[in-house]
Amino acid sequence: MAASQSSTFGFLLLPGFTALAFAAAVEPLRLANYVAERELYHWVLLSKDGAPVRSSAGFAVSVDHGLEAAPDLRLVTVCGGLEGHRFDDRQIVAWLRRAASRGAVIGSLCLGSHLLARAGLLDGHACTTHWENMSAMAETYPAVMVKDQLFTVDRNRFTCAGGTAATDMMLYRIAADHGDKLAMQVAEEMLHDQVRKGTTPQQRTRAANTIERRELSIAIRIMQEHIEEPLDLSALSAQAGQSRRNIERLFKKYLAVSPARYYLDLRLRRARQLLWQTQMSVTEVAISSGFVSATHFSKCYRDRYGVSPRVDQSSRHQPFVLPKDESQATLPR
Repeated sequence: MAASQSSTFGFLLLPGFTALAFAAAVEPLRLANYVAERELYHWVLLSKDGAPVRSSAGFAVSVDHGLEAAPDLRLVTVCGGLEGHRFDDRQIVAWLRRAASRGAVIGSLCLGSHLLARAGLLDGHACTTHWENMSAMAETYPAVMVKDQLFTVDRNRFTCAGGTAATDMMLYRIAADHGDKLAMQVAEEMLHDQVRKGTTPQQRTRAANTIERRELSIAIRIMQEHIEEPLDLSALSAQAGQSRRNIERLFKKYLAVSPARYYLDLRLRRARQLLWQTQMSVTEVAISSGFVSATHFSKCYRDRYGVSPRVDQSSRHQPFVLPKDESQATLPR
């Protein structure tokens, strides 16, 4: 993301793009212009055919250009969202590849990273996507280094987990281009009182900043890092530097559940994400989620979700069809 005298961002809106992430990315650029009292940034909105695009919140956004009429952009941000891991379009992929071949810096918000990976534009790069989709992305695109953090900038690629992390990423860009002072002034205008680094892990626990909850957070992080090969409670306690009794007490006090139950739920949530978001078989998902047999996995899954893994997977793998009028797209939930 090299600095330039005046940067023009192209925001390519995919059907169901996350409205929050989109606004959180554009507003810092607008406010940078406002604070600097000159145009530091310009942006144009794009869709495949120039038609309005309906967001995750249900409202349609008008765009400036279709891809065929788009200007020669040096910065392109793909804005993804609902079912973004399943979205595919040959024309959009080809356009992104051409932009990359011309030397454009290519990035994404939220699940837009999946389309970049599908286009081969993240091969050999580190990237970020929303935490719910990280496991599936890592399994589907082994040439991509998926990182659990708010945003990632790797050479001429930038990716963001979505949500308010888009603001942190754009503040990073503003600071790189025009200095920390301007970035902090923009953050103040947004009432964004804590500018987070890109390497900040995505928050996936309910642990806060008390000593006890930090201890709980450490235990949960270790669980998250050992999904495929689960630890028993003794090994978990040893790695967390705590006693078994204290681990059990913390989970009961703050989460009203045993460590074993919480760990099993983590593994089953990962399994569900893989079933919904990849083409992996039930057996492959069971192994990736730390189950020694598909039979045991199926029983635990049915007990937790009330449906077998195979049925749950088939119910979610419906074709994603993009109608001619993108503004009328109906997204599966």
